[in-house]
Amino acid sequence: MLKLYNTLSKQLEEFKPQTPSRVTMYTCGPTVYDHMHIGNLRTFVFSDILLRVLKYDGYKVEAAENITDIDDKIIKRAKEKNTTIDKVSKEYTKYFLSDITKLNIEVKNLKEQPRATEYVGKMVEYIKALLDKGFAYQEKDGSVYFDISKFVNYGKLSGVEKRELKTGTRVLSDEYTKENVQDFALWKAVGKDEVGFDSSFGRGRPGWHIECSVMSQTILGNKIDIHTGGIDLVFPHHENEIAQSEAKTGDSPFVKYWVHGAHMLVDGKKMSKSLNNFYTLSDLEKRGFEPLSLRYLFLQTHYRQEMNFTWEALEAAQNALNKLRKEVVSLGEPKIGCSELEGKFLSAVNDDLNMPQALSVLWETVNSDNPSSAKSESVLKFDEVLGLSLSDSNEILKSQEKELPEEVRKMLEEREVLRYQKKYEEADKIREKILKMGYKVEDKN
Repeated sequence: MLKLYNTLSKQLEEFKPQTPSRVTMYTCGPTVYDHMHIGNLRTFVFSDILLRVLKYDGYKVEAAENITDIDDKIIKRAKEKNTTIDKVSKEYTKYFLSDITKLNIEVKNLKEQPRATEYVGKMVEYIKALLDKGFAYQEKDGSVYFDISKFVNYGKLSGVEKRELKTGTRVLSDEYTKENVQDFALWKAVGKDEVGFDSSFGRGRPGWHIECSVMSQTILGNKIDIHTGGIDLVFPHHENEIAQSEAKTGDSPFVKYWVHGAHMLVDGKKMSKSLNNFYTLSDLEKRGFEPLSLRYLFLQTHYRQEMNFTWEALEAAQNALNKLRKEVVSLGEPKIGCSELEGKFLSAVNDDLNMPQALSVLWETVNSDNPSSAKSESVLKFDEVLGLSLSDSNEILKSQEKELPEEVRKMLEEREVLRYQKKYEEADKIREKILKMGYKVEDKN
């Protein structure tokens, strides 16, 4: 039985979907105005793991993950680049899709990956319904706001209390602090020369929060089993999603299980461009690391636990992954698996996605005394959840040998000469340089 930590109840719960054997799941996708940093990517890998575990448990999963292609940040970036928001969003959507493909996130398992701009008409209708029901109001400038004082259960996800509400105040920005609880924008009025859409409220554009409610409920229904995202989205984004969704439909709960991934630090500090520790997948690849080594690294920390990224940890993950591939290749053809170990693996992944424990079971299987063919069968079965492309191990190892940069080849040759000359100290210095470039050096003698 799968157990998940529910942010709504603040406890571990047995997972019971609304409809037996069928699960609806929504993930807050990217706002495409820049490259995703590795902290963002951790959230998407965690969501992919959850989807894989649900499938592993035999559920039919209907999943959606949006792409926010209309947003204040996108508009700002377009102005900076002196281009259109359409070009900005398409450019960074392309980068995002490339990144998640490299991380073996199974986009093919999604029922839909909607773009916000495709749903503006439905958003307008949704906002009209909230106005008609008295949960929203329109200002003179044309902007429409959600009146959180009218929603009795506002704050049930994040713990924000209504007494913190600044009566009569509104916030047009989509992002604000927990200390600044205010009515939030459903529709933002804009001038004739600004980016916007025509509507019965006047020219404007939708607020960020309304986008996810409309897309998720249109695709998956008024009541969803699981909603995922980073812990930073609990307030205000997910709190506001609940308010407008339940106010509009009258159905509660909008989401049965809220599942959130923790933050990621870099060298013990918050990731930021000012600290020069803001890394993208491309940055990792430039240093010689392959994307799946990052996925392996993510698996080593529980999704609800804050993770600290270091280059040393990534190097260790890359080495462990390549060692695992060599083990898989040596096991040969898969046959009947190791039932006891498969049971341990299933218990681990169903225990709130305990991937560190699942990895431990994987290595226990590889190192066990079971027949090679049985180990091979189980390991490849585990990889349906882990997503490390272990069935392609032989091809990946061969391609790595072919793709070794000329610079690294020359350094290896120079090192071998130094070792032959017994100049071990100089040889070790070259070895350290190669390791920093992301390549493992194994001495056979």
